[in-house]
Amino acid sequence: MGWFDFLRPAAAPPETHEPQHSYAGTVAALIDLKDPRLAEFMREGSYTESGASVSVKAALKNTTVIRCVSLIAFSVGMLPLHLRLKDTKEKADDHPLFRILHRKPNAWQTAFEFRSLMQQRALVEGDAYARIVRSRGNVLQLVPLQPGTVTPKQRPDWQVEYEYRRPNGGTITLAPEEVFHLRFGLSEDGITGLSLVKQAAEAIGLAIQTEKAAARLFRNGMLVGGMMSLPKGTTLSHEAYERLKAQMDEREGAAMAHKWIIGEDGLEAKPFSSTAENSQHLEQRKHQIEDIARPFGVPRPLLGVDDTSWGSGIDVLGQFFVRYGLNPWFSAWEQSIERSLLSEADADTYEAKFNAGALLRGSMKEQAEFFAAGLGSGGHQAWTDYEEVRDTLDLPKKVIAPNPLSGAAPQEPTNEPA
Repeated sequence: MGWFDFLRPAAAPPETHEPQHSYAGTVAALIDLKDPRLAEFMREGSYTESGASVSVKAALKNTTVIRCVSLIAFSVGMLPLHLRLKDTKEKADDHPLFRILHRKPNAWQTAFEFRSLMQQRALVEGDAYARIVRSRGNVLQLVPLQPGTVTPKQRPDWQVEYEYRRPNGGTITLAPEEVFHLRFGLSEDGITGLSLVKQAAEAIGLAIQTEKAAARLFRNGMLVGGMMSLPKGTTLSHEAYERLKAQMDEREGAAMAHKWIIGEDGLEAKPFSSTAENSQHLEQRKHQIEDIARPFGVPRPLLGVDDTSWGSGIDVLGQFFVRYGLNPWFSAWEQSIERSLLSEADADTYEAKFNAGALLRGSMKEQAEFFAAGLGSGGHQAWTDYEEVRDTLDLPKKVIAPNPLSGAAPQEPTNEPA
């Protein structure tokens, strides 16, 4: 008898109206400890007070969760990440790691795809891992490792090593310099990060159950426009009752919502007083949007909430999101790169840095005023020059063309105020 033979049901369970959980059949089907579904069963999700089982896959089907995760992951993926010199802040494009971080981390992913994937896993799992492929000390590739296949462990000398379970079987131990580990800042042991999905499981579970209730209402609900009642002391004939019952059966489903029933034998029309808002729990669903987005640090305007003002304050809210929602992740990336991808000697000379300037800029008018002041307009002390402004705006270097009628030769731009 196998380890899990006792989980095999002897006979089909009797029909019951108790809530059934999707994991019941999975556990019953497990036959030995090598079954990969066992690891998935033990790793995925947890049950909540709402009755929903919140796994990563189930959570990502919620529109608020997928919006928060994609917004942060895409922001980290799209922003330039450069290796630069600490003293001069110039790009270290001659260093082998520059290409890995900025353009091509491995043979099949772009930098955007790699960073977005790693960021997504760090958000929903708490940790993201990539195998570091080196040659003569230089990093050649960063290969993402599947969630659940890596277990970090702290040795007696306080070094962290990583136990990796290969897809084709077998386990190997990887040294710290062989694994790039990106983790969420909050942690219970200082080694593994906390999963935001698991920490917000109750809020996500309630949202999932609310969505299911609304879906069941439109799929099976009989949304009639009102009710027919008879005067006191009168009854319907059997034939009239059967005709009305047939009409009611035809009213099931969203396509027949709020259509009235044809009455007879003196039936009086009485509209229902409940509203669609009460039936669909709209207020509850709106509240869950805020409750889920709160741990991710995403402001309401970025969630597409319909009652949010999109006025001039949206720029300020965008800057708020960068400073308090994205900056902690920028620091996590930059310091993880220094820890895992740079040698001690290189770490004294180089640093990895995200360029979040594009997300922090104001309107075009505010940028024009800012750069004009930096160039010395209005009697200000100049602190930048023409080429630096063009580089900040990601514009190519350009020589000012002369007036064709003057016959003068082209001139380099100067920092002198007009």
